Amino acid sequence: MAGASPLVDIRGLSKRYGDFDAVVDLHLQVSPGELFALLGPNGAGKTTTILMMMGILQPTAGAATVDGFDCFRDRVEVKRRVGYLPDEPVFYDYLRGREILLFVGEMHGLDRESIESRGGPLCERLDMMDALEEYAVNYSRGMKKKLALICALLHDPMVLILDEPTNGLDPYATRALHDLMREKIADGRTVFFSTHLLDQAERLCTRAGIIAKGRLAAAGTLSELRSNLSHDSSLEEIFFSVTGDASPANSQ
Repeated sequence: MAGASPLVDIRGLSKRYGDFDAVVDLHLQVSPGELFALLGPNGAGKTTTILMMMGILQPTAGAATVDGFDCFRDRVEVKRRVGYLPDEPVFYDYLRGREILLFVGEMHGLDRESIESRGGPLCERLDMMDALEEYAVNYSRGMKKKLALICALLHDPMVLILDEPTNGLDPYATRALHDLMREKIADGRTVFFSTHLLDQAERLCTRAGIIAKGRLAAAGTLSELRSNLSHDSSLEEIFFSVTGDASPANSQ
């Protein structure tokens, strides 16, 4: 939404482990109604950035805020406003899917009726109704990812933060996820997701940032990113250009 105040505000965010800089002086702003893709090769700093946004890691320097709340100092308030999908969800093995949804919903202050009325349609869309009585230990990676997505959406968050959200999903679940992401931004919510799938990012995002070796190499709309090059480039071509590798073949 043009002119809207940023809902996600990242200023000078950095994370260092000894002599290794995982994220360096990252600056990003994401407004309501935006679907922002954070792109980068393996080890670029995408997940580290998201873990700092969720208050799981403490920044070495700088800060990230959601709706004005510091993501580390005010992480309880941030979690009330954010739905988070990790790349590898972890659940208590011997809770059933339905019990996990009830547990997460109650953590957000929802009553059983609200949990069922919100969770039921999401379970239908993601083909999880028949799995709700199964123990989580028996879930495939894709089933865990779908259940974690439903948990992230239960409290109707204003911001979704999704780390490699389509990893492990089949094509049907991927399409359902993409539809949900589009619906959220149409409703004025914010979606921030990391991915290495450039074709999906190009179809989905309103803006993108490209991170390499912990540093933001470029950010903007596709048109703005293209303006850095002399021709009508795809997001893939832009990615390899700004990360210092001009062709996909050279990345193998």
